[in-house]
Amino acid sequence: MTIRDITHKIQDWRRQRAAVRELSQLSDRELHDLGISRADIEFVTRKAARA
Repeated sequence: MTIRDITHKIQDWRRQRAAVRELSQLSDRELHDLGISRADIEFVTRKAARA
């Protein structure tokens, strides 16, 4: 694993955590409108970070 790989993994992790924070601040109604349950936030953000 190179320094570049590690840097990219850290950047991906930071983006994922920021997305978790943002989605966690939404109400249950807003999450429902997006088709996301509160329990799925981690899964959805992790999946999006890999794409």
